[in-house]
Amino acid sequence: MRSASLVRTGLTDDVVAQLTDYEASDLPESWKAALALCDRLSGYEHKGVIPAELYERLGEHFNEQQILRLGALLASASGWHRMIEAFGIRPDHYQADTSAPWAAAAG
Repeated sequence: MRSASLVRTGLTDDVVAQLTDYEASDLPESWKAALALCDRLSGYEHKGVIPAELYERLGEHFNEQQILRLGALLASASGWHRMIEAFGIRPDHYQADTSAPWAAAAG
């Protein structure tokens, strides 16, 4: 995995590479718990109610308000991601002098 937008936010290439298999990585346990929640909310691996084990794992690092805020942030980001995919926007390849990807279709 490689993401210029993640690197621009301050993550190193090494950290970004570890996101692919974060459970086996040396990332902080709080990050791993948050990434597991991200996978759960995105429907990447599982759907439905957050299992008690994951909620307990999150509770080791975050309080209830932080867990809800993290969930809201992840839900917002997931919706944003789906929107940019639908419009064909490629943030890592954005160039200020190019037309919007949907401009040709509107044509």
